[in-house]
Amino acid sequence: MTDEEIVIKAQNGDENAVNELLSKYKSLISKLSRSYFLIGGDIEDILQEGMIGLYKAIMNFKDKKNASFKTFATTCIRNQIQSAIRVASSEKNKVLSSALPIMEKNNNEDDEEEVEIIVPSSLPLPEDQVLEKEKVKEIFDAIKSSLSSLEYKVLLLYLKGFNYNEISKSMNISKKSIDNALTRIKNKLSFLKENKE
Repeated sequence: MTDEEIVIKAQNGDENAVNELLSKYKSLISKLSRSYFLIGGDIEDILQEGMIGLYKAIMNFKDKKNASFKTFATTCIRNQIQSAIRVASSEKNKVLSSALPIMEKNNNEDDEEEVEIIVPSSLPLPEDQVLEKEKVKEIFDAIKSSLSSLEYKVLLLYLKGFNYNEISKSMNISKKSIDNALTRIKNKLSFLKENKE
């Protein structure tokens, strides 16, 4: 099946099709994510934004347009990452002030890489950094204490970008167990969303 045909299945509610595309395009997300540098950020944050961009591409792709799904997905992934960087630069710490895009073009358009360099305007105060680290540790401890050992391991692997097959092999459990664990994790961690609101 072509990617475009798999996308149609995904848009019609086929979760396996969604997972297949997320897995297939993980290397593209990784490649595009490496093209961005975020001072004070983490590559995992950029990868996660890339996954969100890919998911949006899957849900919004229109096969009648002239672009292939890969082209559309690449654009959506880049836009999501760039949008997240802009949001990060406008929030309370205001560490970031500008981005300088540098284009490296090869002969093939698919090999084009855009490197985004984020230049800091001012550094956060040391006490702000300490408070932020304490807040992250509190959230991390709350997550860890809310989950069973199995759920915690599944969550870590899932957040690292592992798909169901890879988690299944790594932990020697069934895909159904992984799906059940992720559902329980989502329910148990709903308090994070409530605290944010």
